[in-house]
Amino acid sequence: MTLPKKHRLHVVISLDVEEEGLFSGYYPSRNPSVTNVGLLRKLEPLTREFGFAPTLFCSHAVFKDPASLTTLAYMRDHCDAEIGAHLHHWSTPPFSNDADENSPPLRTHLLPKNILEGRLESLLAAGLEFMGAPLRSFRMGRWDLKSSILPMLARHGIEVDSSICPLRAFAGGADHFLAPADPWWADTGEGRKILEAPITQIPISCALARGWHNIFAGNTNILDKFHFFGALSANPFWHGPAAMRMAATLHAARGGKVLSLFWHSSEMMPKGSPHTPDQAAADKMLAKIFSFCAWLKDNFDAKGVTASGLCGIPEAKNFACAGIVSGRDW
Repeated sequence: MTLPKKHRLHVVISLDVEEEGLFSGYYPSRNPSVTNVGLLRKLEPLTREFGFAPTLFCSHAVFKDPASLTTLAYMRDHCDAEIGAHLHHWSTPPFSNDADENSPPLRTHLLPKNILEGRLESLLAAGLEFMGAPLRSFRMGRWDLKSSILPMLARHGIEVDSSICPLRAFAGGADHFLAPADPWWADTGEGRKILEAPITQIPISCALARGWHNIFAGNTNILDKFHFFGALSANPFWHGPAAMRMAATLHAARGGKVLSLFWHSSEMMPKGSPHTPDQAAADKMLAKIFSFCAWLKDNFDAKGVTASGLCGIPEAKNFACAGIVSGRDW
């Protein structure tokens, strides 16, 4: 008897490679610490054992730190990692008086567009200086992607954006609650499209998610609580192994082609997050990630792909064309 063919999943593993301070409520704007970046070499098995070359979305502070650049070069040259851009606008020059290190940064739509674009240009220039070639993929800090940003990305040659996490809505920020789970082509209004590659976060029940949105749309404080009880993801710092496996299985059963998981580089550092209070917890989390990767290889036709590599997979030509960012657009 011929066994049924395994479902093909393109697996994107991405990290926000950035300064320390996650969960602290402190947003340093000048010379933040990035010592955690050296831990990226612990991820070498992702490529060598599983074929899941990571995408490293790097902040400006990382590109300006010599020790971090040594690590990035190793990951690029020996682990096939893609180097992308991660905009923390509050810690990226040109600086102005909008940064308060003890308060959350201004949302992007409250910044003058020339300041925001100037900071994007600084980030991409730092990436170009390191790579010797333009960066192709991008993620906005705090998932704060709005319609005004995509034209900026298009003007500066970004091909893939990964700034959307479905089932999330932020007070004063972006509403991505009803975003699709698989990538789609977004019209930038600049005569070209950008591939939107969302993080894979799916509802346990699609009907429940739609109902929740119908009731609480406009009240982001309540709307956003859905992801605490009604969502599944493959993020190892958000969900346990069983939920991660269920997310992959349910996403595939719904026809999903791309499984995208992410975490922050600083979460790998002892005391870098509530999930990693010490070295033992950090080691356990790394083992959890590798175990999940092995499970993916055993249960799916799982193929690793970087963020920009999604543009070249056969399924890309069939990705839908959809709205840009607001939950009301989907």
